[in-house]
Amino acid sequence: MTSQTTVDTTGPADKAPPAAPGPTPGKGLRGHPWYTLFTVAVGVMMVALDGTIVAIANPAIQKDLNASFADVQWITNGYFLALAVTLITAGKLGDRFGHRQTFLIGVVGFAAASGAIGLSDSIAFVVVFRVLQGLFGALLMPAALGLLRATFPAEKLNMAIGIWGMVIGASTAGGPILGGVLVEHVSWQSVFFINVPVGIIAVVLGAVILTDHRAENAPRSFDLPGIGLLSGAMFCLVWALIKAPEWGWGDAMTWSFLAISVLGFALFAYWENRVAEPLIPLGLFRSVALSAGVVLMVLMAIAFMGGLFFVTFYLQNVHGMSPIDAGLHLLPLTGMMIVGSPLAGAMITKTGPRIPLAGGMALTAIAMFGVSTLETDTSSGLMSIWFALLGLGLAPVMVGATEVIVGNAPMELSGVAGGLQQAAMQIGGSLGTAVLGAVMASKVDGDLAGNWADAGLPQLTPDQLDQAKEAVQVGAPPVAPGTPAEIAEKITDVAHDTFISGMSLASLVAAGVAFVAIFVAFLTKRGANAEAGAGVGHI
Repeated sequence: MTSQTTVDTTGPADKAPPAAPGPTPGKGLRGHPWYTLFTVAVGVMMVALDGTIVAIANPAIQKDLNASFADVQWITNGYFLALAVTLITAGKLGDRFGHRQTFLIGVVGFAAASGAIGLSDSIAFVVVFRVLQGLFGALLMPAALGLLRATFPAEKLNMAIGIWGMVIGASTAGGPILGGVLVEHVSWQSVFFINVPVGIIAVVLGAVILTDHRAENAPRSFDLPGIGLLSGAMFCLVWALIKAPEWGWGDAMTWSFLAISVLGFALFAYWENRVAEPLIPLGLFRSVALSAGVVLMVLMAIAFMGGLFFVTFYLQNVHGMSPIDAGLHLLPLTGMMIVGSPLAGAMITKTGPRIPLAGGMALTAIAMFGVSTLETDTSSGLMSIWFALLGLGLAPVMVGATEVIVGNAPMELSGVAGGLQQAAMQIGGSLGTAVLGAVMASKVDGDLAGNWADAGLPQLTPDQLDQAKEAVQVGAPPVAPGTPAEIAEKITDVAHDTFISGMSLASLVAAGVAFVAIFVAFLTKRGANAEAGAGVGHI
């Protein structure tokens, strides 16, 4: 293994270290840091937008293509599985072949797959091309971070990541609004066709502006067994989380996939210690700051994505809002992420990441506690306060945790670090949806029958009760056609009250996760040791 110089990082953790020599801004378009940021932001926007915009189109796709509910679930699950499983490997490809090429291939493939979905006339083709979208999105996302890391001087990297995080946050939160407008006024196909011109713009900009940066110690070979072991372990983990609500957390299938996943990760760690050029040098995790950044990203995603999952059902099924109206009610969250992300980048540059990250998770915990107090008649103004506070809390975490992960990795592993950051966020989101979904299901299972009887409603058969529970878990009242108005009103009240109690408990769990993350935030530090490698060899 090549020996590497170490850097003394002793001293106050929150003081800015002496800036390492960084890239010099280009005099023209090619390689200019801020033009590079704009270019990668256009590409990243497509992937982030597709994470939420498609959910609005799913009902129209189901109706138009005569798809089953399970088929429609695969539109989301296929995309998510492909993205989560291949992110780290895709980051390694960028480190090996260059982030510019990897980014451009990702953009072209993502836009082409999007156009193919819009032209599809069967649900099978939609799912296949959604998987391809996920694969190409996995190429694009870590490469974008690798380009920013290589292009921006150290003292401006936080601001760049802040704007990058702002684009992701705004695109993610704005997806339901744009999706609602397109589906309602154009067609479900337009949700995918919109990526084609955006992709063309990103490719043209990338060809003109992006320049390739390859670290001197970039990997020269591929760890194929490591790729296989990590991909298999990630697949089993994500698959178990996706299927757990259907199978049940106590089911043998759920635990079998989780056990295989744990075994796969153990074998991966064993192999990585013995290969000359590992996929992920496990010495990376000797950096407490980098490890804390990964954990923090997972915890943030659990609290945010898991909690927000139920908020969308609350707005649409309890308050009766259209998808567009529900998206508009989430604008305070989007707005605060847009405003807060660049400000968080500037603050982290001045003070270091610990205080902004801890403060952000504290605000997130308070916001999720506030969400737990929402009722069926809560006003839009009060909802907006909690949503705005959530956006304000998430902004420094999205920016700071990303900088901590990418900044504490050596330059030749910037793609792998970007893949780690994105994989942590995807797994955290899946964990949040699965775990908080289990909390909701448990609360509904325990309360619905009693609430139903207390309201004086006719007793349900076991099958009817199971069907009612499924509806209530998403806030939908199980009112059969032809039900008298008085009975329908009672059923609606029971369904909404039971859903609210479940959402309240799930939100409290999310607040607890965010509270734990406050203490993890104090383990982070600025990426002062990035160029030194900090012992990325074998453990």
